[in-house]
Amino acid sequence: MAPDPWFSTYDSTCQIAQEIAEKIQQRNQYERKGEKTPKLTVTIRALLQNLKEKIALLKDLLLRAVSTHQITQLEGDRRQNLLDDLVTRERLLLASFKNEGAEPDLIRSSLMREEAKREVPNPWLFEEPEETRGLGFDEIRQQQQKIIQEQDAGLDALSSIISRQKQMGQEIGNELDEQNEIIDDLANLVENTDEKLHTETRRVNMVDRKSASCGMIMVILLLLVAIVVVAVWPTN
Repeated sequence: MAPDPWFSTYDSTCQIAQEIAEKIQQRNQYERKGEKTPKLTVTIRALLQNLKEKIALLKDLLLRAVSTHQITQLEGDRRQNLLDDLVTRERLLLASFKNEGAEPDLIRSSLMREEAKREVPNPWLFEEPEETRGLGFDEIRQQQQKIIQEQDAGLDALSSIISRQKQMGQEIGNELDEQNEIIDDLANLVENTDEKLHTETRRVNMVDRKSASCGMIMVILLLLVAIVVVAVWPTN
């Protein structure tokens, strides 16, 4: 398996920091003897610039690895702690270069302890989940990619369900619109039928009144005929 580029860069950065500490100590020894050290000062300044660029690169690599899920959050925190310690060493070296801080030999020994500490198993690893314990970098990345793919598949399925529900809602809405149109048609039909019923009822009432009038006329005519017959009927 190919070495992790972050740790490769970290190792080379630690070597630069250690070299700076040694150069600063050498410069201080020359200055105590009254010797001038212009070339050594230029070299140290160039190494400090290189150290600064390397730390910036480490920050960028770490951010990219965490944001793209190439490493776990636990591993990201561990690397951030190593990077923070390295930034502190850079500040101490810069202060020592300006004769404002600790002696370079103390800084160098601190760097060596930090390098040794990196080889010691991190106590945080005991809290690592069973799913990733004992796995290599590539295996963890593949596992994370699988999880992301499963999440994407779940989101696709959820999107499909939502689309079907939306389509069902639209179909139900269209059916309700059709039912409302049918109800409106029935209401208009009932209203028209009611008007026709009232019209026919009025006609029946008029016929009843006319029939009653005709009956009275017939009765009167019959009475008149009876009176006439009685009047002209000969009496003995």
